[in-house]
Amino acid sequence: MSLLNIFDQSGSGMAAQTVRLNAIASNIANAESVAPNPEETYRARYPVFQATLQEALGKRSTNSEAATSGVQVPAIVESQKPFSLRFEPDHPYANDEGYVTYPNVSVVEEMANMISASRSFQVNVEVMNTAKTLAERVLTLGQ
Repeated sequence: MSLLNIFDQSGSGMAAQTVRLNAIASNIANAESVAPNPEETYRARYPVFQATLQEALGKRSTNSEAATSGVQVPAIVESQKPFSLRFEPDHPYANDEGYVTYPNVSVVEEMANMISASRSFQVNVEVMNTAKTLAERVLTLGQ
């Protein structure tokens, strides 16, 4: 594997984790939102990660692999978990039985996901920094 491919791989990982962090932020922001009817109630959204493998440009070399890999986010799916029903008969959006439909977002679960995504992003940054340091040292070998 070429040292420069590491930058592509880490960059794609950071981009994917950014999408994940944005989805988590959206979920947390809408955790307590309500809608006039259950069909319009916010559903938690989660990105789908997919590994990629692309042919590298240029000639194939026997000393290095001719493909790069990374990760992409082909879709963001909505959770199918049931909504949270709360008994609030005085709420303007309460149904006939007095229940209000709240989103299927668990703030605790989202916070755990946010910590995981943040740490994954940080690890990719560290990989890039290490690769940069290695590239700089390789360039100074001839001095």
